[in-house]
Amino acid sequence: MLRDPTRGSDTIRDKSDTAKGAQMTEFSVPAHFTISEDENCTDILFGIAERQPDKVMFRRKSGSDWAPVRAGETAAQITALAKGLIAEGIEPGDRVALLSRTRLEWNLLDFAIWCAGAITVPIYDSSAGPQIEWIMKDSGATAIIVEDDAHRAIVEGIDGLESVRLYQIDTSGDDGALARLSSAGAEMSDDEVAKRRANLRSADPATLIYTSGTTGRPKGCELTHANMLSEVRGVLESDMRTMLGPGRRMLMFLPLAHVLARAITLIAIESGVEVGHWADTRTLVPEFASFRPSLILSVPRVFEKVFNTARQQAHDGGKGRIFDAAADTAIEYSIASERGSVGLLLKVKHAVFDRLVYGRLRAALGGQCEMAVSGGAPLGARLGHFFRGVGIPVYEGYGLTETTAAFGVNTPGAVKVGTVGKPLPGNSARLADDGEVLLRGRVVFGGYWHNPEATASSIKDGWFHTGDLGRIDDEGFLSIIGRKKELIVTAGGKNVSPAGLEDVIRAHYLVSQAVVVGDHKPFIGALITIDPETFPGWKEHQHKEESATVADLADDEDLRATVQEAIDEANTTVSKAEAIKKFRILSADLTEETGELTPTLKVKRNVVVDKFAGEIEALYAK
Repeated sequence: MLRDPTRGSDTIRDKSDTAKGAQMTEFSVPAHFTISEDENCTDILFGIAERQPDKVMFRRKSGSDWAPVRAGETAAQITALAKGLIAEGIEPGDRVALLSRTRLEWNLLDFAIWCAGAITVPIYDSSAGPQIEWIMKDSGATAIIVEDDAHRAIVEGIDGLESVRLYQIDTSGDDGALARLSSAGAEMSDDEVAKRRANLRSADPATLIYTSGTTGRPKGCELTHANMLSEVRGVLESDMRTMLGPGRRMLMFLPLAHVLARAITLIAIESGVEVGHWADTRTLVPEFASFRPSLILSVPRVFEKVFNTARQQAHDGGKGRIFDAAADTAIEYSIASERGSVGLLLKVKHAVFDRLVYGRLRAALGGQCEMAVSGGAPLGARLGHFFRGVGIPVYEGYGLTETTAAFGVNTPGAVKVGTVGKPLPGNSARLADDGEVLLRGRVVFGGYWHNPEATASSIKDGWFHTGDLGRIDDEGFLSIIGRKKELIVTAGGKNVSPAGLEDVIRAHYLVSQAVVVGDHKPFIGALITIDPETFPGWKEHQHKEESATVADLADDEDLRATVQEAIDEANTTVSKAEAIKKFRILSADLTEETGELTPTLKVKRNVVVDKFAGEIEALYAK
């Protein structure tokens, strides 16, 4: 056992070789916080409302401004909604589904469901009828709150839900969910809500979140109030707390149905960060300028798009060489800073590009952004170094629905770009003999809803088996290599993890998605999709017909040469046997609407492999 000097004398590390750079098999970070039996998540918001009723908790878009929503009025509105749910027959332990885009009402209703003693079942607003049907029937939800007419039509078209109470947030009349519930509970005393809250224990289920289902049918992850409180307190016990607090703002635009968005919102509320909501990612950049966030939470694909869009605009404006030099300098500066050896010449170059390029990028994000948090998929070291070099450090974390969002995360005082950080306080990470990442701790769920077989296969001897392959370095930083089930075994017996190759390829400005293939094949290949936003600019620079589609140019020498640049870059990161030998350009991008991506923009590999089986076979045709 060794002591970690970065966290005091009680962080436990276990490894067989203590030499610098050696791999560890287990790393634990103890917690100094406690959670009592009678605590629950509603205590966060109602505690603030009692102590500081005038504190700005949320901000709501009002015209061109963001109007404050104070803690006292927030608690009063949640109480009114909870009384309505109780008056409408919602009992403690009932499951209530919530199907809506990201908006303030989502959070208000989530807290109201908890205050009624019930369990929230979030559903992605983009879910199809069969997905909604499965979640509703598997969870046994007694009520569902939908956002609009389109959602209502889907729910009403599902057989077997006739007895389920249905509420709609947006309506053409005055019978919207908030008004209807507030009216239903108007004659009820607030004491009834107080009783329900008082009877809610930390061990009680808070939410039932169904996995996004990159493979197979979604399973319901049962997370308790203790799980969620442990996530909040674990983050705030780390030095991430130095970047959170009063006076800071976060614009939430990820789906609140995702556990990461929901947990970060709770963390923001507890720490005093003002939260705004925005659902239309197409108009996100103008809202950054309006809202001026201090903190941005996103998935890697959004950071990739920010970088690629900025690069494309620079090249379109004749300043491509300047941008590329600035990007290289930002990456070099970040790497040198991590090593503690930034030379004078590099400092000067960085200062020049800060005035020419970096300052404009920060301004595009509102000019006040101090940090960003990335989760849901690997970010890639190059992008991580770029944003840190620009002055917006992206702290990459790692977790699953089963771990109540982040299990580990890089923090201002303990960061190593390319890793997902160390475990949050109260948690332990271990590597199995085959390299699989095993997790145990306060944020880890107790099991799947009504699915003991799946629970038994995932939790063994107290350790949750993630299905991810990883490494733990000599300082306790965890790196994720890829998914165990996605490991490709070539015909020659070579094991290849596709994730690392795909991350590098996707970083190229012209590439939207990359899917590496080659299981039981003689070599590694790849399916590539072209970014529809950068494609027009590329055509203009290459003097291609403006009307030409990706399908028209799939075999174009210039397009293939540009994509080959990304392939070559990725191949530098692996051995010759793991390198991509051939690729094919697909005629259309992968999207959630066409079924190849999850709501958090992760590729459903099994869907892609089935759907494009012909393209894959063509890679290996003689």
